[in-house]
Amino acid sequence: MSVLRIGVAYPDPPFNAMPGQSGLDIEVMTALAGAVAENVDFVPYDGADFDGIFDRLAAGDYDCVIAGITVTPERRHRAAFLPPYVITGQGLAVDTSRLPHVRSVDDLAGLTIGVQRGNSSEPVAARLVAEGKAERVRVYDHGAISTAIADLVTGGCDAVMKLAPALAELVKAVPGVEVVQRALSVEDIAIAVNPSDQQLLARLQVAQAELEQDGTLQQIRRRWLGNPYVDQSSGML
Repeated sequence: MSVLRIGVAYPDPPFNAMPGQSGLDIEVMTALAGAVAENVDFVPYDGADFDGIFDRLAAGDYDCVIAGITVTPERRHRAAFLPPYVITGQGLAVDTSRLPHVRSVDDLAGLTIGVQRGNSSEPVAARLVAEGKAERVRVYDHGAISTAIADLVTGGCDAVMKLAPALAELVKAVPGVEVVQRALSVEDIAIAVNPSDQQLLARLQVAQAELEQDGTLQQIRRRWLGNPYVDQSSGML
C-alpha cells in the first residue's frame, strides 16, 4: 500500500476534531482510502487563511484535502472535487442571554458578524453588510474560531456565522450561546483532490459511489450528524 497525504484544517467538529481524533470527514476519508487499498496520513494545515490549503494541495503537499470543505466556483478552479458527501448550509449563533432579540439575520442591524478567514461564510456575511442588514464583518484567522465563539459572550462580536453542523458543535458547551438560524445557504461539502492526479480522482469517485451503495457512508453520517442522508440542508443538525 502507498500512503495518501490528507490535508486537514483542525479543529472543525463534527467534520474533524483535534489532531489524532476522529470526525465525519476523517471517517469518510479513511473508508475511501481503504476501498482503494491506500493508507492515510492526516497532515494538519496551520495557515491563517483557510483558502491557503488549496495552494498546498496544488503544490503537491497533499493528495486530498478534507475539513467540511464547501465547493465554490472559485475553488473548482483550484481543485478537483468528489461528489458531495453532505449538503448543508450556514448557521447563525448568538449569545441569546446578551442579545435576546436576535433570532435571525433580520435582527442584525448595527451588529458585527464574526467569520473565519477564507471560509464560505465570509461572502454571505459581507452580503448582509452590503444590504444594510448588519454593521460590519469581523474576520478571524482560521484557527481562531474558539476566540470568535468566546467573543459572542464578551461583545467582541455579536453573531458568528459558520456551517450549521460545525457551529452547533462549537457552541454546545457555551452557556447562553445557541444557533438561532440555519439554512442560510445550500452548500455542497466534498473532498478536494489534487487536480493533477486524475487517476486518483477516478478511483475515489468509484469508491465513494460503492460506499454510498453499500450503506457505509449513511452509517458514518448518522453517527456524526444523526441523519444518514447526503442532503441535510433543511434538517435540524
